[in-house]
Amino acid sequence: MKTLRTAMLAVAVVAFLVMPAFAAGGEPVHALVAEINRARTDPAGYARHLRQFRTKFRGTLFRLPESDSYMRTQEGVRAVDEAIRALLRQRPLPPLAWSDGLAVAAQELVDEQGETGRTGHEIGSRFELRRRVERHGAWSGEIGEAIYYGPREPRLVVMQLLIDDGVRGRGHRKALLNPAFRQAGAACGPHPRYGDSCTVDFAAMFRDTD
Repeated sequence: MKTLRTAMLAVAVVAFLVMPAFAAGGEPVHALVAEINRARTDPAGYARHLRQFRTKFRGTLFRLPESDSYMRTQEGVRAVDEAIRALLRQRPLPPLAWSDGLAVAAQELVDEQGETGRTGHEIGSRFELRRRVERHGAWSGEIGEAIYYGPREPRLVVMQLLIDDGVRGRGHRKALLNPAFRQAGAACGPHPRYGDSCTVDFAAMFRDTD
């Protein structure tokens, strides 16, 4: 039986830093999934990155790495502290295997939103998660998606998804740490409103057909 589960509405952050584009399936997006795997396989150890990140806050603003620019958050350090506690409670999980088909499905959304400036998971359109994934393979169990808008350095992306500032239910954190997921693919690209965006698509079981 298939179960469709998607993370909650994408992280909408205001970015002031533009970084080079990442190609689908290229080294940078593989690095993003590798960074997710660091959090999955050693969540307690990964909490130290969030503790360091916490020191960059000034009220609800935090300073971007190696930059004089700031990003505004809704919750400030409260959400960071909650994420640290969650990681310390989290048991280690198996790493995600890379999927080219899921990466292409993620790239479709990144490309479409790069042209239109839209955000979110496009529920009810030809760009919704299930339709995109099924164009590139067959899945079973669960599928999910996490979307991030802002500077796309892999560690910053993963920390923001784990913190899930302003997202009720912390759906992105749940997606990254979902024990049912075994495969993932990612894509990043420019976004007209937020500078850049990254999408990660997950599946319990997925067979590429591309």
